[in-house]
Amino acid sequence: MFPSGSGPHNGGLRTARPLLLPLGCALAISGCAKYHPKPLDPPRLERQLRERALPAGELDLEALTAAAFEFHSDLVVARARVRAAEAGVITAKARPNPSLAVGGGYTDSPESPVVFRFEPSLVIETARKRDYRILESVKLGEAARLEYEEARWKVRSRVRAALVERVFAARALELLRAEAQARAQSVALLEKRLAAGEIARPVVDAARIEAAGVAVAARAAEGQAAESLANLAAAVGVARDALAKATIQIEELDTPPPLEQLPFAKLQQAGLLHRIDVRRMLLEYAAAEAHLQLQVALQYPDIQIGPGYSFDEGHYKIAPGPSLAVPLFNRNRGPIAEAEAKRDETAGRFLALQAQAIAEMESSQARYQGALAEYAETDSRTALARRQELATEKALAAGEEDRVAVAGQKVQSAVLARLRLESWHKAHMALGALEDSVQNPLRGREVNP
Repeated sequence: MFPSGSGPHNGGLRTARPLLLPLGCALAISGCAKYHPKPLDPPRLERQLRERALPAGELDLEALTAAAFEFHSDLVVARARVRAAEAGVITAKARPNPSLAVGGGYTDSPESPVVFRFEPSLVIETARKRDYRILESVKLGEAARLEYEEARWKVRSRVRAALVERVFAARALELLRAEAQARAQSVALLEKRLAAGEIARPVVDAARIEAAGVAVAARAAEGQAAESLANLAAAVGVARDALAKATIQIEELDTPPPLEQLPFAKLQQAGLLHRIDVRRMLLEYAAAEAHLQLQVALQYPDIQIGPGYSFDEGHYKIAPGPSLAVPLFNRNRGPIAEAEAKRDETAGRFLALQAQAIAEMESSQARYQGALAEYAETDSRTALARRQELATEKALAAGEEDRVAVAGQKVQSAVLARLRLESWHKAHMALGALEDSVQNPLRGREVNP
């Protein structure tokens, strides 16, 4: 017969007990994620940026936009936010871990000096808290993905605007140089007439002043052209040298299309739900609703089930029993009020965005129509000036006009060509604003200069 507290069963317990806690810890640690360092190396990142290359051949809006989608840092940030939101869904789906309290010791009892306590506890969430938590995170994840699409649209919009500026700056430089040459020729011819006593000096002085002003403007245009190239490179996300080696299509100017040829009216009639930011805001409102539901559910305490087990003085004791917090002093009123205010704030932001979107569509439509009218006027005047220039050259060949008249007509054509270019620039910038108002491309190929 075995002494009290030293039977084979008790001896097995004493042998197995020290192994329980290490075994549980080992199982828990084996499933843990590990930290992987990823330090930033600014010199290496700068070198990578400068080494970025663009596709060979001529580059248009589509090719530059595709490169920007690959390189631009704004999209790197937006993609990281999407991953963070997706990780938030994983967090929301996690269930509370059970807890385990283990203790033991010895007493001076002659029957059994061993005391052992084993108390697991399992948490059961009530009032659909987990469902609301998952719903909120899912809506925020969908909003993050739309935020990424919105970032892509903004990148495209900036590339388009920078490309239009680049085309405008390059063509403006060419036209200013041509006008400066025409004015220089006109001044030279007027100086010959002044020497012959055919005209007064103030006429020549006025021509010289105008020629000098155009020459200064041409110098300034050189800097603007270089700056526009740097701005386009920044919009794409590459170094300036990568664009300097590329061929951008700027040989001809594309005529801005009439508003009737664009699907703008169809998008207007479809309402505002085609806009990415409007859809994103609706998802944020749905997330705010779910967050409020979660805070309301948190009024109700979770249930903890703890079937306790203990071994005391040779006796086994099992004491199952649930426990829960008593919501006596805290009924989660503050977080509920904050969630309600957050929902109201999101609703207000949606209404403000809706009004802003409508105003943007209406104002951009009026702006584009006005720019088209201005472009049509300058285009017709430029064509008329060109015909007059050709007629003057024919009259010169027939001996009916002199070289001063031809030079003056060339200067007039150059001035009108610059006005036409400026109206083209306004029209294409207005077209970009029109696209931004609906957050949709209105043409397959907006700029083909």
